Amino acid sequence: MRFTQDATSGVNLIRSYTQGALRVNDQQLTSAIIVTASELLVQPELRALGDLGGEHVARILALEPELVILGSGVRQVFPDASFGTHFLKAGIGFEVMDTGAACRTFNVLVAEQRRAAAVLFP
Repeated sequence: MRFTQDATSGVNLIRSYTQGALRVNDQQLTSAIIVTASELLVQPELRALGDLGGEHVARILALEPELVILGSGVRQVFPDASFGTHFLKAGIGFEVMDTGAACRTFNVLVAEQRRAAAVLFP
């Protein structure tokens, strides 16, 4: 039985994460994604952190986030320093964590109605 109204209906939430798959709302995804509360961009060309480039930075900046979270997979692995520098120069927070922690953090930020974007590698 639900006791409180779901104030997050209509927004993207990470419902589950397993190694190799993410579930955003009711959609099961096996590719890397860029996600905000209102946008879901599947990125099948992203297979590893080294694939992150300027076109991905541009896609993320176009979403106008105040914070970018990078979920690097099973373990926390940092991308090339130049990737995060783009966001820091624009005054946007940038955090790197394993994908499980990134999913949980994203959901909390969305529930707080923060303008977060997450780049998640399953």
